[in-house]
Amino acid sequence: MSEVDVVVVGAGLSGLAAARKLVAAGKRVVVLEARDRVGGRTMGGTLSNGVDVELGGQWIGESQDVAKALIDDLGLELHDTYDTGDSLLYADGQAQRFDDASWGLPPESAAEVNRLFGQLEALATTVSVDSPWNTPGAEELDQQTLDAWLVANTDDETARRYFRVLVPAVFSAESAELSLLHFLFYVRSGTSLGVLITTTGGAQEQRVVGGTHRISERMADDLGDRVRLNTVVRTISQDDAGVTVDYEGGSLTAQQVVVAIPPTLAGRIRYLPALPVSRDAVTQQMPAGSVIKFQVGYETPFWRKDGLNGLVQSFDHAFSVVLDNSPADASCGVLVGFIEGTFARKAEQMNEDERRSLVVDALVDFFGQKAADPFDVLQQDWNAEEFTRGCYGGRLGAGAWTAYGHALAAPVGRIHWAGAETSTVWNGYMDGAIRSGYRVADEILSRQS
Repeated sequence: MSEVDVVVVGAGLSGLAAARKLVAAGKRVVVLEARDRVGGRTMGGTLSNGVDVELGGQWIGESQDVAKALIDDLGLELHDTYDTGDSLLYADGQAQRFDDASWGLPPESAAEVNRLFGQLEALATTVSVDSPWNTPGAEELDQQTLDAWLVANTDDETARRYFRVLVPAVFSAESAELSLLHFLFYVRSGTSLGVLITTTGGAQEQRVVGGTHRISERMADDLGDRVRLNTVVRTISQDDAGVTVDYEGGSLTAQQVVVAIPPTLAGRIRYLPALPVSRDAVTQQMPAGSVIKFQVGYETPFWRKDGLNGLVQSFDHAFSVVLDNSPADASCGVLVGFIEGTFARKAEQMNEDERRSLVVDALVDFFGQKAADPFDVLQQDWNAEEFTRGCYGGRLGAGAWTAYGHALAAPVGRIHWAGAETSTVWNGYMDGAIRSGYRVADEILSRQS
């Protein structure tokens, strides 16, 4: 007889959500987590003044109802992201304020960006989120990168530059590193491109009081000793009798297993018998993005007195995306920002002091000398994390969706796949991760009913 009904590999949002639902249905569950903490790609940090910040995924957005319901169920609270005042576009050595759909661009380029937005959003509505490979014209969409589409559809270099900053802000990858079909699927999955990049009414609308890592911590508290930390899974074997999960220091037998870790990590586990070619291939084709996240603390949110909301996009800097991340009571000022994609891969070769100088220098360019003396600069390099190896999520390059996408979430015998990358709604986001956990729990319960 199996020791448990289900082993869950990974104690991030998806794995814990699956475990919680399975336990509520009366199943015997054990969660194995390689790290010394729960939370996966969410992670808490604390500034030297005691203010909590998020070093990983942090925003809860428009229509992310599953995440909101779980947050409420766990007794956590949300607060709005600050979004009052002008935004900044920094280009060619100049900061341009804007509060409309001009994006801070010259009129001709702004019109072109909005035209491209319209085209991309219209294309996105044609995508089948449940099976992107069945989208009308899927092969043509999948055989080109997003960047190739941009080059073919506009001669406005400023408009192209805008999208080449926007895309890493969403994917932590360059527009040449993902297929057009993947981009369109992601947009459709997250409602629209406008929602993905918007604060109020969009994907950056709210934050969890105390940090999003508390969602996982509360779920883990409920699960108690079913969650085992510092447990690195190496091999998953299955046969007619069940599954055996071998980890460093021991093994467990079960009827089903949920693999709830990023695809790039799932591919490092040995499977016996070997996985089908298509499932193994999709894992190989789905690298994670590259990002280093920064939380920069100031005595006050001084930019607000200048009529700014803290949002910056820069064509000129490696530190190219910034938002206001101050606590709800404005007891201090916090700016959150990112080095992403190609810039992140270069910045990984710097030491922390060099990266700190790069970030502070950029903030001085954006906000003036008041930004020169932060009391804290916290850094989190997600590519350096052994059990993450990149954020925000995995992506599929040209040709991969139509060749292998059907295998991304399909069970392989007794093995079920969870994680934000497997969700058809809010793919890549915390809400999508939670949805994927519920999905695999339902798969297992339907098999065992």
